[in-house]
Amino acid sequence: MSFPLNLFRWSRFGVILTVPALFLSACSDRNAPPETPPVPVTILEVKPVNLPAVIEIVGQMEGAKETEVRPRVGGILVKRLYTEGSNVQAGQPLFQIDKAPYLNALAESRARAQQTAREEARMKGLLEHNAVSRKEYDDAASANAMAQAALEQAKLNLSWTTVVAPVSGVSGRSARSEGNLTSVNDQMPLTTISQSSLVWVRFGLSESDIASLPGGRIKEEEIKRVELLLPDGRVYSKQGKINFFASTIDTVLGTRQLRAEFDNSENELLPGQFVRVRLTTGDRDGVFLVPQSAVVQTELARLVMLADAQSKVAPRPVVAAEWHGSDWVILHGLKAGDRVIVDNLMKLRPGASVALHGPKIPPAEGGQPAANPPGTARQDSSESNARETSGAAPERPAAQK
Repeated sequence: MSFPLNLFRWSRFGVILTVPALFLSACSDRNAPPETPPVPVTILEVKPVNLPAVIEIVGQMEGAKETEVRPRVGGILVKRLYTEGSNVQAGQPLFQIDKAPYLNALAESRARAQQTAREEARMKGLLEHNAVSRKEYDDAASANAMAQAALEQAKLNLSWTTVVAPVSGVSGRSARSEGNLTSVNDQMPLTTISQSSLVWVRFGLSESDIASLPGGRIKEEEIKRVELLLPDGRVYSKQGKINFFASTIDTVLGTRQLRAEFDNSENELLPGQFVRVRLTTGDRDGVFLVPQSAVVQTELARLVMLADAQSKVAPRPVVAAEWHGSDWVILHGLKAGDRVIVDNLMKLRPGASVALHGPKIPPAEGGQPAANPPGTARQDSSESNARETSGAAPERPAAQK
């Protein structure tokens, strides 16, 4: 095999091989990977809009009036007289405590009262004949009065062995089983009754929730609308109103506590139920709506991918507030006219070329649209026209690939 002479150079250490730059360049061109074609994407040219400021928080329902049912006398609980969770009426029997000790106490009190009544009557006759002093008669009268009062108390204690509902409402779970000993000093009530025609929902706003509102603060008079989102996704048909607005931060929960009340005449809401509370406060001016699919969540921030003037991918960090329908509300990071890429995000990398579809091109003369609706590829007969319209670079000749 022979080599051109200009490929060799002599030196005192031997022959050194030199390669012309043109030969190396040719080898490099052959080994270079082929150019990646532009990725077809759909874009959305964003415009600022004005929206009400909305925030959603998890809350828990409670009866506007929750009454504890407690025994007024102690004893063995012999029977539960109601169905847990049912509607009960004021005065309806709920529990029965063993009556036997109170029946005995009543009989003893009655006998004592009868004895003192006879003694008072006897002393009164003697007093009329001056056979006893006035003090002796007064002592007998006082003893009789105390005995009569003890008799009435024994009657009350016997009646209290039947524990009745103090108010009407929805009964709760029984906290005592039959056979348990109960007393008036128990920390836990026998059950509770919730009046459900009017319900409350308790919730708290964290510092981050408040910071996301316009001005980074919230006042009671700024809350324009209070709504409930039910577990099935429906919005409760009746609006509520704030009836408690804490002036301090709860040091245990780290939130500012609020409470709203709702009409529940149809008993659709249940005490203890978890719901989402939607508050409408003030207005957001100059924000942008971006589809949820176009916002990328990273460890540090949320990003959107923009198509710049050269149809290159340019990531942009944004600050998002809440959802508005199926869109994110973007507070900061975008400006009017930015072209947000809304699809094929997994195929993109910063600086990569993209072939744009949308926004929709205005109709040409004659009323015929110059482009298909956003999200669909153009069907022009001329590929070069399609590439020029979409912003993609013209295809390189085959000999230069």
